[in-house]
Amino acid sequence: MGIAKLDFKITSHRVTKLKKKKNRKFLLILVLISTAVCTYNHGLADEYIQVPGLLDLRTNFSDGSHTLDYLINLAKKRGFTVLFITDHDRKVLEYGIRPFQHILKKRVETPSINKGGPENYLNMIQSASKKYPEMVLIPGAESTPFYYWRGSYFKKNLTVCDWERHLLIFGFEKPEDYKNLPILNNGYSTRYISSFISVGFFLPLIPLIVGLFLLKRKRLIRFFGITICLFSLLLFINNFPFRSSPYDQYHGYQGISPYQLLIDYVNSRGGMVFWNHPETKSGQSKLEFIFRDTPSYPQVLKESKNYTGFATLYGDTITVTEPGNIWDKVLLEYCSGQRVLPVWGISAADFHKEGSAGDKLGNYPTIFLVKNKTKKHILEALKKGRMYSYRGDVNSPRLVLEEFSISDPDTSQKALMGEEISSNGSLRINISIFTPGSEKENSLTVRLIRNGELLKIFYGETPLKIDFRDKFRVPGKKIFYRLDVKDKKGRKIVSNPIFVNF
Repeated sequence: MGIAKLDFKITSHRVTKLKKKKNRKFLLILVLISTAVCTYNHGLADEYIQVPGLLDLRTNFSDGSHTLDYLINLAKKRGFTVLFITDHDRKVLEYGIRPFQHILKKRVETPSINKGGPENYLNMIQSASKKYPEMVLIPGAESTPFYYWRGSYFKKNLTVCDWERHLLIFGFEKPEDYKNLPILNNGYSTRYISSFISVGFFLPLIPLIVGLFLLKRKRLIRFFGITICLFSLLLFINNFPFRSSPYDQYHGYQGISPYQLLIDYVNSRGGMVFWNHPETKSGQSKLEFIFRDTPSYPQVLKESKNYTGFATLYGDTITVTEPGNIWDKVLLEYCSGQRVLPVWGISAADFHKEGSAGDKLGNYPTIFLVKNKTKKHILEALKKGRMYSYRGDVNSPRLVLEEFSISDPDTSQKALMGEEISSNGSLRINISIFTPGSEKENSLTVRLIRNGELLKIFYGETPLKIDFRDKFRVPGKKIFYRLDVKDKKGRKIVSNPIFVNF
């Protein structure tokens, strides 16, 4: 069956209009279709539909194997009409010999957005949007803001560190947004001159003055003067301050600062930024002449601020979403007022090639709750956390989180993922999960998590409906609920949190 299309909706206005036309046969067919499809939306707020989207897709504009047209047509065959394209913003490695590391250097650059031109990249996506009007195509980028060198080329232990520490950027529609990214080796910029103009910047003046003085001498001393002047000029050129980042790759680990700089930049331009695969196991390997070393980096979720979210499901084993782990700690910081923004979860495909390492386009969809299937509504849902993450074989029926809501029976308030309600008493938690199509009953394990603690484990067969009452109450506090679901076939759902303010 694959992935069914979830963005169909019938309104009473259309039904009334059809009745007036007395086209009862057509009306009956339409109602039957709507009954089959709209069961996906039963239990959700009436104005929302579920739309699956694929995030973190690479094309051959950078290091992907397929054209954008190929990805679109393959996605359409599998029931997806929302694609987030995230080619690499700039993919460069530079290594230089000190003290002239910015002059005597080797630079290796592969295709990327800024190498191929962000205008061309955006035009490619805009042209595809016109060619396939039924598709929602959202541009973005995968970014490596910083890396650093360890070891030595001459000792054959040269290692590039944190090269695989990635962030996903969504919602950038202007070429200058990509050109001005504060990442290493991204061209020239005047924004960070003050970071390089210091006492050390003027030190080459001392030998230059000495060299100029020696030029007035004769023979050998004059030769020394010329040499000193040339050396000083090279130091000045090497220390040029017009760089795209206030950091460089020659002073070791710089903490969270280079990444926070990028996060703040993206936020200032109205974009969204997500940490990608924070527990990656593929960061250690050897290239032709150097080693790569990117250890797992889940700690960045606590160290950084004001990012939109992170990948909760991807092609590695994940622990940060376990009850009481880093995600819950970050959400508790938001509830206590230590963070301005909550942190949302997405599925990230890290898709480069169909069939590579057994991966298939569509194995890691993010399911959005939207009022209409438009770019504006999809981005709004992404920003506000109205979505859930999914992992499963695209060729088998998908588990559908038909409902996850929290309501207050006394006030009739109701909240879905990414939303918040106020309450003075007990809460009603409704969960509904099913598998579309003709698949037989499937055993599920549903974990309900409250404020980082495992509140309840539910076991059952699909279709599964849960109506649970929680009398937990902390006056004057904000708490959250979230859940994860898995079955015996390896399919998994991770919801975004719902907040309750007492």
